[in-house]
Amino acid sequence: MIDSHCHLDFEDFNSDREAVLERMAQAGVQQAVCISVKLDDLPAVLALAQAKPQLWATVGVHPDYEQVQEPSVEQLCKLADHPKVIAIGETGLDYFRLKGDLSWQRERFRCHIRAARQAGLPLVVHTRAASADTLALMREEGASECAGVMHCFTEDWETARASLDLGFYISFSGIVTFKSAAALREVAKKIPLDRILVETDAPYLAPVPHRGKRNEPAMVVATARFLADWLQLDFDEFSALTDSNCYRLFKRLQPLHIT
Repeated sequence: MIDSHCHLDFEDFNSDREAVLERMAQAGVQQAVCISVKLDDLPAVLALAQAKPQLWATVGVHPDYEQVQEPSVEQLCKLADHPKVIAIGETGLDYFRLKGDLSWQRERFRCHIRAARQAGLPLVVHTRAASADTLALMREEGASECAGVMHCFTEDWETARASLDLGFYISFSGIVTFKSAAALREVAKKIPLDRILVETDAPYLAPVPHRGKRNEPAMVVATARFLADWLQLDFDEFSALTDSNCYRLFKRLQPLHIT
């Protein structure tokens, strides 16, 4: 399996990162995508990806971070010119955590979309309480030319359908296993099987039965098993589907050959 979105560079893993990677392998999770959230932190993300064949990287600045170095299209493209960088992001809009004048957030998102188009890489999109503006900017900036993934999806079917129409994939985190996520599970039923991804967003959002614990890539298996059962699919079949979807979306991602 592939964990399509995690943050293994975060300090939450400083004390046992190697053990986390061992548990990941033991669980059958062969690869994971480590997502960039700030340019200052990118060297650590890249260092992990370079040191570990099973890890990959993205380059971007998360919409939640104010007063950080703002990227330019040229800078993002230059940083993305690395064989282990497979996407631009995490980017997008978040009107839940931040209030007030968020025009800077929208400009940052535009910058990432333009960079993804120029670099020929997919986008990793975060949207929370901002789906209308997120979709509007994606349309205005031609995000369908690069496509990408709506990560940790928690929105309604209308948002999912509009994202699919733009060529995007839908990624489900441990949230889909929560008792409170009945509406989200109904959305999952409608997603074409060739557009579904799974992720942990580790260290956050551990799935049932691990809820409340620090999340880690090994736990993506619990989310995948839950979704496979919900969609009435064989687990191995569903796992192969999500892997195939990852390789189709992230074209630089290469299968890990274990000898």
